[in-house]
Amino acid sequence: MSDSDKQQPLETLIANRRAKLDRLRELGVDPYPTRFRVSASISEVRERCGGRSAEELEAEQPRVRLAGRVRAIRGHGKLSFADLSDGAQHIQLYLRRDRLDDGSWVVLSEVDLGDFVGVEGRVFRTRAGELSVAVESLAMLAKALRPLPDSYHGLTDREARARRRYLDLLANPESRRVFEVRSAVVSGVRRFLDAHGFLEVETPMMQPIPGGATARPFVTHHNTLGLDLYLRIAPELYLKRLLVGGFERVYEINRNFRNEGISTRHNPEFTMLEFYWAYADYELLMDFTEELITTLADEVAGTRALEWNGRRINLERPWRRLTLREAVLAHSDLTAGDLASRTTMETAARRLGVERIEERSDGQLLAELYEVTAEPLMIDPTFVTDFPRDISPFAKSRPDAAGTVERFELFVGGIELANAFTELNDPDEQRRRLEEQAAVGGGMVDDDYVLALEHGLPPTGGEGIGIDRLVMLFAGASSIRDVILFPLFRPRE
Repeated sequence: MSDSDKQQPLETLIANRRAKLDRLRELGVDPYPTRFRVSASISEVRERCGGRSAEELEAEQPRVRLAGRVRAIRGHGKLSFADLSDGAQHIQLYLRRDRLDDGSWVVLSEVDLGDFVGVEGRVFRTRAGELSVAVESLAMLAKALRPLPDSYHGLTDREARARRRYLDLLANPESRRVFEVRSAVVSGVRRFLDAHGFLEVETPMMQPIPGGATARPFVTHHNTLGLDLYLRIAPELYLKRLLVGGFERVYEINRNFRNEGISTRHNPEFTMLEFYWAYADYELLMDFTEELITTLADEVAGTRALEWNGRRINLERPWRRLTLREAVLAHSDLTAGDLASRTTMETAARRLGVERIEERSDGQLLAELYEVTAEPLMIDPTFVTDFPRDISPFAKSRPDAAGTVERFELFVGGIELANAFTELNDPDEQRRRLEEQAAVGGGMVDDDYVLALEHGLPPTGGEGIGIDRLVMLFAGASSIRDVILFPLFRPRE
C-alpha cells in the first residue's frame, strides 16, 4: 500500500481499482487472462544471474519471461521502476516508455500494488548495481481489487493473521519462513524413515470405532450404509494391523481430529507422525527418537542449540531419562513418602490443587501429580518412562514392576513431543484392558482389532510424534496456530 493509499478510505481504494478494471476491459485488455508462459521463476533468475557482473550480463544478454505480484512502484512519466515478487524473492522492473509497445504502456498506467503481471525483457544491472529486467512487454494477469496489507503494519493482530493466512503470508515474511520450516520438517521425517526401511502407508480417516487414544471424537454419518463414523483420533490400531499382515516397519504422517479444547498447544485438527517397528521396544525407540530429532535439527535449524519461548534448549545427545516417579520427585518438593500410598498421594494432590481426586484411579492420580509438578519444568529433552498401567491400555507391562508399563513420553521446552510404547500384543490381555477402559469411560471395544491380535502381532515398538509441536520448536513459535496454515476459530459475530 502506497503512502497516498494509506490516506484514503478502503471504499475509495476499491472503487479506484474497479475503475481501472473497467478501463482495461474497455480497451480490450482481459484483466484475467487464461495463461502466461514463463521461462523461469524470479527466484531461479536471481540464482542464475545474481552473481554475474553488469559486464557479463551485457555480454550474455539473457532474456526472460517472468510473472509475479507487483510489490512496489516508483517513478512516473516516461520512466518507472517496479518490484516484481514470486513470494520468495523479487526483481526490479525497468520500464521506459520508448521501449514498451503501446499496449504495454496502457497496461502499466492501470497497474496497482498487488496486481499480478507478466513481463518479457532482458536481464541487466542498473548503474546502482541492482539486478533488473529491461521490460519490453507487460501483460496484466490478475487485477487485485483490494489493497494489500502493509508489511508488519496492515495485519498485526495475531488472530487476524491466522484467520486470513493469505494476507499474513503476504505481509509478514516471518510467517512464510515458519511454513517453509514446516515443509522441511515433514520432508526430513520422510527421508529419515525411508532411509531406515520404513514404508509410508495410509489408513482410514473415518473409522467405525474411535480407537488408539482416549479423546472425544467428531461424529459423522454415511447415508448409503446407514452408519455412524468417527473422524480418527489416532491411526494406531490400523497401523498395528499392518504388522499383523506382515509389514515390519510402517509409518504415517496423518491428520487426527479430537473434539476437545483449543489452546496454544491444541487444535481440533492436527498432524502426527506415527510409526511402528516389529521387534523393537521402547528403549530402542528412545535412541531412534534422539537420532531422528537431532538429524532434523541439523538439517532444518542448522544447530542443536535452540531458543524457544525465551528458553535455551540443548538437543545434544544423550538425553535425560527419568521414570515418572523420579520426574515428580526431581521437580517438586514431594518425597517418596508422598507417593507411597493412596492416602499420601491424595494428601499431596489436595495440597497441589488437583481436582476430582476421588474419581481418579491410583495410576491416574500419580499421573496428575506428575502433570502439575514436573511436566512444565522439563526444558532440555527428557524421556519420562514407566507409566501406570491403568492409563496406558495399549502398552506392554513391565515384567519387573507391577502396575507399570513400558511407555515413554518425550518432553522438550516443557511440552510433550512424543508418546511411545512397547506394544501390548497379548490378545486376551488387550481385550481385558479395553473392556476395563470401556467400563470406566463409556467407550467401545474394538473387537476387530482384538481379532487381528489373535492372528499374531510380533513384539513391536510404536510411537507418535506431534508434527505441529515439533515445528513450533524449530520455528520458535509459541502457539500451535502459528504453525498451522488454517487453524480453527470460533466464527465472528
